[in-house]
Amino acid sequence: MQLPTGVLADTLGPRRVLTAGSLIAGIGSLVFAGADSIATAAIGRTLVGLGVSVVWVCVLKITANWFDDRRFATATGWANVVGISGALAATAPLAWLIGFISWRTVFAGIGLISLALAAMIAWKIQDAPATAVSAVPTQRAAGGRWYHGLAAVLRNRATWPGFWVNFGMSGTHMSFVGLWAVPYLSQVYGMSAVVASRHTSLMLVGYACVTVVVAWLSDQMQQRRPVIVASALLYLACWAAWLIGVPAGWTYGVSVFQGVAVSGFSLSWACAKEVNAPLHAGMATSVANVGGFLAAGILQPLVGWVLDMSAPGDFRPALCVLAFFASTGLAGALFIRETRCRNIWRTEPSIVNRPS
Repeated sequence: MQLPTGVLADTLGPRRVLTAGSLIAGIGSLVFAGADSIATAAIGRTLVGLGVSVVWVCVLKITANWFDDRRFATATGWANVVGISGALAATAPLAWLIGFISWRTVFAGIGLISLALAAMIAWKIQDAPATAVSAVPTQRAAGGRWYHGLAAVLRNRATWPGFWVNFGMSGTHMSFVGLWAVPYLSQVYGMSAVVASRHTSLMLVGYACVTVVVAWLSDQMQQRRPVIVASALLYLACWAAWLIGVPAGWTYGVSVFQGVAVSGFSLSWACAKEVNAPLHAGMATSVANVGGFLAAGILQPLVGWVLDMSAPGDFRPALCVLAFFASTGLAGALFIRETRCRNIWRTEPSIVNRPS
């Protein structure tokens, strides 16, 4: 849904899309809470996934409209922290809560909260300041066809490095934290599932604590590429450490450091936005965002297949696959077009016809 969300945010405006997404997610959560069959539960979860899929790109679009270019990354970093906090709340705290009340009650409550959020978004959120130049217009208001705007974004070679940064860094991180880290730590280091899960939580905490710092640093330096390249190099060093073998006493430290190192990929959204017309900010950031989801979707089954082909308990071939994919993030970072934290399309509208 990332590309369609970008198109919708640029044509209908992010407020409408966020409102609809929250409504759909709320209805889906209520359906899931009341499910009496696998089919009904699957329908509910599909609606939840569809509804929440629009949130981040719409947040990026609203942020692009409300904040100066040189504060966009910092504002995005804070929004990212809030999102990660929600993800952390959905782990141990949610498990603790379900120990006291039914899971159906929990999901019904989440559904009602989502519906309330939809009402609040429709009532209070504005797509852009009424007096700002960027407030103008959605793609539809400007009289253009959405597919012309999307074609311009896709044709712009400067858009794609952000995609590859997300592909290599975010995709491998999501795949590892979301699926393969716990089996790896359990089988290689003999950890219990609970202890291994603490390591993945620390990866998220490390990312959450540093992403704002990285964004602020980039905005203060007025540079994107050096920060992303340094982050990508440190992130690759973490994969090298896992491949070589981390001493048992150092696994917590490497986990935190991996979360810290990967945080630089969050600048990729700013990089994509700053080389495209402000009118197409939703589409530009959605193209970059697709990279992470695409890589995670490829890696989760691919790593499983590699593990099936490897000797029992041997994770090194699988780690090599993850490290190789992570290296594409560094490759993408090297081709980031430096913008000095400003939208260069404003001064270089012919950028789509220039090499990156």
